[in-house]
Amino acid sequence: MFSDIDLARRLERAEARANAAFVEARAAVDPQSGARWIEAGGAYAMYDGVSSPVTQTFGLGLFADATSAVLDRIEAFFRERGAPVCHEVSPLAGVPLAALLAERGYRPVEFSSVTYRAMDRGGALGLSLNENIHVRPVEQHEGELWAQVSAKGWSEDFPGVTDFLLALGAISTRRAHTISFLAELEGRPIGAGALCVHQGVALFAGACTIPEARRQGAQRALMDARFRYAAEHGCDVAMMGAAPGSASQRNAERYGFRIAYTRTKWQLSHSSA
Repeated sequence: MFSDIDLARRLERAEARANAAFVEARAAVDPQSGARWIEAGGAYAMYDGVSSPVTQTFGLGLFADATSAVLDRIEAFFRERGAPVCHEVSPLAGVPLAALLAERGYRPVEFSSVTYRAMDRGGALGLSLNENIHVRPVEQHEGELWAQVSAKGWSEDFPGVTDFLLALGAISTRRAHTISFLAELEGRPIGAGALCVHQGVALFAGACTIPEARRQGAQRALMDARFRYAAEHGCDVAMMGAAPGSASQRNAERYGFRIAYTRTKWQLSHSSA
């Protein structure tokens, strides 16, 4: 399985669909939020609130040319909602797109490594697991518990997202094609993670462990359980996103993932908006 345009389209569409499902769940839980998404030129543009990290696009330039008309429509979608205009762009979309974005007043604000690996039907990773840690999908009524564990797990590394995560209780159990998992140590929840599935691609997201329970194997257990679940449900490729050179990227590589490409997030400057 090579890192080419076909793989990039599969990976980017899987992440786009995962975010679109999130927006749909937000709209169902809170109609007043105005959460909505559109497709323009093959890209998915999501609005989940002015400050939400979900408010951006995926797939720009991969499925069709990102013309000025396409960008005009997307920019209008975000401006009408008072939101920043951001695009996650794969380098396989080509240099001309980067040049067009620069011409329109965009600037790069973030990089992310998109990693992937092939999956076999058995879903075995061969990890050494702590037998006292049990991982399971959450029940319908456990959304708030999952959100609390997730918020606590990310609180030290990303304190700015705590409120966002705490608000995900109802959304976590209503998001289509997404399964939320809890890791428990002797019955006590200590870790959380999610798995989004789309057309054979398994997107691993949001895995964390509460600070006082780290270094006991919760992350390995979450990875193993989600990997097996994805294999059992017909996935043939797994993907994860991480900051370049981060501990998350190193962990992904330890699990057999390799870098498909480094993505750039472009944001339209205020002076150009």
